[in-house]
Order: sequence, then C-alpha cells, then structure tokens
Amino acid sequence: MAKIIIDGTEVDVPPEYTLLQAAEAAGAEIPRFCFHERLSIAGNCRMCLVELKGSPKPVASCAWGVRDCRPGPNGEPPVVNTRTPLVRKAREGVMEFLLINHPLDCPICDQGGECDLQDQAMAYGVDSSRFHENKRAVEDKYIGPLVKTIMNRCIHCTRCIRFSAEVAGVPELGAIGRGEDMEITTYLEHAMSSELQGNVVDLCPVGALTSKPYAFAARPWELAKTETVDVMDAVGSAIRVDTRGREVMRILPRNNDDVNEEWISDKTRHVVDGLRTQRLDQPYIRDNGRLKPATWQQAFGVIAEHVKAAGANRIGAIAGDLAAVEDMFALKEMLSRLGVQNFDANHDGAAFNPSLGRATYLFNPTIAGIEQADALLIVGSNPRKEAAVLNARIRKRWRTGKFPVALIGEMADLTYPYDYLGGGPDSLAETAAGRDIFADTLRKAERPLVLLGASALTRKDGSGVAALAAKAAVELGAVKDGWNGFGVLHTGAARVGALDIGFVPGASGISAAEMAMPGTLDVLFLLGADEVDVPPGAFVVYVGTHGDAGAHRADVILPGAAYPEKSGIYVNTEGRVQIANRASFPPGDAREDWAIFRALSDVLGAKLPYDSLAALRQGLFKAHPHLQRIGQIAPGDAADIRRLAAQGGATEKAPFRSPVEDFYLTNPIARASAVMAECSALAERRTALSAAE
Repeated sequence: MAKIIIDGTEVDVPPEYTLLQAAEAAGAEIPRFCFHERLSIAGNCRMCLVELKGSPKPVASCAWGVRDCRPGPNGEPPVVNTRTPLVRKAREGVMEFLLINHPLDCPICDQGGECDLQDQAMAYGVDSSRFHENKRAVEDKYIGPLVKTIMNRCIHCTRCIRFSAEVAGVPELGAIGRGEDMEITTYLEHAMSSELQGNVVDLCPVGALTSKPYAFAARPWELAKTETVDVMDAVGSAIRVDTRGREVMRILPRNNDDVNEEWISDKTRHVVDGLRTQRLDQPYIRDNGRLKPATWQQAFGVIAEHVKAAGANRIGAIAGDLAAVEDMFALKEMLSRLGVQNFDANHDGAAFNPSLGRATYLFNPTIAGIEQADALLIVGSNPRKEAAVLNARIRKRWRTGKFPVALIGEMADLTYPYDYLGGGPDSLAETAAGRDIFADTLRKAERPLVLLGASALTRKDGSGVAALAAKAAVELGAVKDGWNGFGVLHTGAARVGALDIGFVPGASGISAAEMAMPGTLDVLFLLGADEVDVPPGAFVVYVGTHGDAGAHRADVILPGAAYPEKSGIYVNTEGRVQIANRASFPPGDAREDWAIFRALSDVLGAKLPYDSLAALRQGLFKAHPHLQRIGQIAPGDAADIRRLAAQGGATEKAPFRSPVEDFYLTNPIARASAVMAECSALAERRTALSAAE
C-alpha cells in the first residue's frame, strides 16, 4: 500500500491506483467524462484535473498513477488537492471549452435529466460564453436501428470507441479527422453488429448517442423504476424496468459485479415493444377449428371435462424457458395431486438428470469465476449468441493475458481468438484422452474451465456427450479441491430452476420428446412452451403471454403475465437464486400463472393449499430450502461430476450445432418485437453478404 494525502486526509491505497481512484477512496468527488472504471484510460476530457503538490500545472487525475507521485523533500507522502481555487478555475476552463460547440439542445434531448454534462455544467459552468464563433456542425451517422446519433453533441470522450473495441470485441466505431474536424463514426456508416451495442448509450456522457426505439418517448422523472432481473437468457442480468402507468417504457442495466457487471445485451434492452404487441389478454376456446373468446369459468370447465376424461398417465406438462419457479411449482403440484408424472422442462430434449446431482447442470465455476480461470475449453456452444454478457466476461479474461481458449463445435466469431479442435464428440474424446496439444494446456493450468453448451445435450447421444465432457473435466484437472471448472451454459432462464424443483419425468413419467409422439397423451399443458412440436389429437392447454406457436396450436388459451408483470424467482445458469419484481400489470383479463393454476386446481378437485404468493413460496421453500437464499448460490458437489463421468454412453460423429440460429428471435416476446425483427433482418443480410464475399 502507498500513503497519499488528499485534501488534508492521509489514506493508504494500492500503488496501482490512479489519483482519481485514490481521491474517491478518500471521499473526494472528482468530475469526469472520458474516464470509466471498466474501460482503458484515455485522458481526453481533462475534467478530472487536480492539484498535485510539486507539479507546475494541474494534472489529469484519471491518467496519473499514485506510484508516479514524488514524495516530499523529507519523504512526506505526496499531497493532492481537489478543491482549491486553482482546481476549480481549471475545471471551469475545461467546461467552457466543452460548451463552445455544444448545441443548446437540452429541451429536446433524450439525455435531459440524466446527462453528465448537464450535471457538471451546474457545478462548473457559467451563464455566458466568451466565444462568439459559429458552433461546429457534424452530420449525424447511421449506425443501426438501436442507437440514434446526434453528433453535434459529441464531446469526443471516446467511451463508445473503447467499449466497442475492448468489451464488445467488435471494433466498429472509431475516430476520423483531428482537432475540430474529429468525428466518431463507423467509417463506412454501416449498422453496428455487436449484440452489446446498446451499452454505448449508457456510456455516452452527453446526448450524442441515444436509444433510437426510445426516442422522444418519455422523460426520466415521469417513470417509475423497478429493480428486477432479465430472462432473455440464462445469465440473469440485473436490470431496471422503467414504467409509465401500466406501460413498460425502457429497460436499463443495473450493476452486479457477480453476474453482468453493468452491461446487458441488446435483446434484453430493446425487447420492450414485444411486451405490448400480440398479447393474450383473455381466455380462448377452440370451437369448430377457430379460437373464440371465453370467460375464465368457461375455459376452466372445458379443461376439467378433458382432464377428468383422461387417465393420469395420459396427461402431461411442458414448461418453457421464461417460466418462473413458482409457476412451475404450482403446475407440478396441481397435476401431481391428480397422479400425473409426465413433466418436463427439457422441451428441447436436453439430457439433464437432476438425480445425478446439482453440479451436473450448473455453471459451477460461476460467471465471476471466469476471471480466475487460466484456460478454457468450449464444447458445443456459441457463448456470443447464447449468453452475450457472459461472452464479454470471457473476453475480459482473455484481454488480461495468458488465457488460451479452444473450441469444439461450430466455428464462429467469438470476439477473441481460439484454437479450433474439431466439430463433434470424436474431437472431445481425443481431448479427454489427452491426445491433442490443448489437453496438455488444460493439464498444466491451475484452474482450467470446461464450458459445455446445453445444446450439446439435446442430441440423441446427449447423455453420452454429457458424460464425455464430465470425463474430460475430471481427467484434465478441471475438477479438483478448491476448484470446480465444469460449467454448463444454459440458454433458457427457467431451466435451472425447473431442474432444481424436479420438473422432470417422474418414476413412470415420459419426456417431452415422448409427449410429442402422436397418440401418447390426451391432455397436454404448455407453460409458455412455444418451441414444442405438439402431437395431433392431444387436447392442448396453453398458458402464456403471446400469440406465438403454442397459442396457435392450443385448444384452450389461458393468458398469463410476462416477466415484468409478476414477481417470480429465477435461477440463473450458475445456480444463483434471484427475484424478478413486478414493474407493471398484465393486460386485460390476464393473470399471474401461479394464480391461474390455483384457480384451476379448485375446478379440477385438486385444490392447492395456498391463496397468496407468500403462502406458495413458503411451500416452495419448505420443499427446496436453497431457493430462499436470494442472491446466493448453493454450490454443487464435485463428486456429482465424477459420477456423471462414470455413466459413459455412446456418442455419434455428427458435429455440434448451436441452438441459437437467430440471436434476436429466441422467445415469444422477442418474436413479437418489431425492433428485434429489424435487427434480425440486418443480421441475416450481413450473413448473406459475408457468404457472398
């Protein structure tokens, strides 16, 4: 630690700290525009000037290290002042220069009320300017359907450039020209292709980059703000949902260093319009081949007729990727009281078996643990499409150096270099047996990580692939005392929670694939499951939010609540239990899913013993105690992975394929979004152009 005196207070800080970080550790507030904790240092804006004793002029605190400060003549600690008249005058001069060319757009700027420049101008600005020249004019740039540019406002902080190059790994933004002619652009003015590009809007300290879908929609002081979690993938990113009345207006990231840091994917951020369109807002019953509106009592009556006519072994339930734990628990409890054992959340056929132990289906090293790993083997996964924020964490670890990465599966641009070992299980077997170069790399690593894509287990040989990946992790040293480097990357937000509560076939139950076979079932409940091939002849009850594939096939539709419209527990891919809070209310006659099952259970003669969400959670926590530890991870046992490895099983030679063909259209909410449809069309066009080249 190094001693330094800041504003008369002596503090001990790490020598690698900058003066800005040291000042904040001492409780001093330093204004800044270009500095950001998660980006490299640029030193562009000079707003963070401080007085360093012995220096002939103020220094930029963001770019001056504590270790670079000279001690006093008698060995005294360096002295830094942040509130002297010299410092204030220097900052006022910087602000005056920044405002020379900045337009007077505040009344019409979407950044108004949330603008760093506004805030700092209140502290260091003046009411008049000594410059009377015309303001600089810059043409706005087209950089895609998500980010709107008003480049007259740009102060050249370069945060957006650094984010694109460093965090997103897609260096499409850059600066051309010098001095007054400098402009931020994509060079050829094409749409940005990163799945994280929306984060540049949060990073922009002025109104130069704003959200295009949200343009002129609302002011920040009009909005109610609710902290919740994202369900667009299995990462469980921390988000804030802003609403006006009953309508969700925008979604922003929250800071959670253990999960998403402060980034979210574009799908998470811009799926908002999908929450408003194609919504199911009342029950429907199919009559003579056509769906017709009905009351809840009529819908429940029709369901009761078919359930009572069917035997318990002829009834099944499949849960989709957006279902909350409470919803699945209520559905399972209701049908279990009728003797049903046909449940499955593995609607894609993934070979997950909770009886083998929780560690066999968790991302055991944890998302933050990626930064502790020193070698990575990716098996059957494309993290950039399946979990864009987690992929950014892998890139962050790669940028720190000495992090070899290898891929077995479908080749793709992952934003960081990797060794390609092959396409299928045969290549994985070679690595597990130690017969390739990367096997030696993993063995020599202290904390190797084997990332297994959940999609690799959806094949017919899924159980064999899981055992082979577990064997590779055990044989190559990824599973040992103090480190569990076997991690499964899920794609659905509901999957881990479903496996935790045992939403899988019972002792005599059948899987989702078997339920989809013609003639197997008489009644099938779909809880937001739209990616299921429903068997002909079965009576289908669809509980969901949108008029997607599941609703088109349904015989009875029961309208549910989308994730911002209910309070629910979700368990992310690493096993972290999180609560999504209600930000708005479902439209029309739609109800929360658990409440639907509570009401239906009464009609079916299998009444559930709770009338409130709190009572339901009491029963849930009693059955599964680890789910009450919100924000925490109940770690899996490494012995489970050794058991999985011992299972063995035959594998085929077919190469692995990522399940996410289109990043922007992976669930009913995204498929209802016009913004996501535009992004999807652009991505498809970009792929076609690349193939043509």
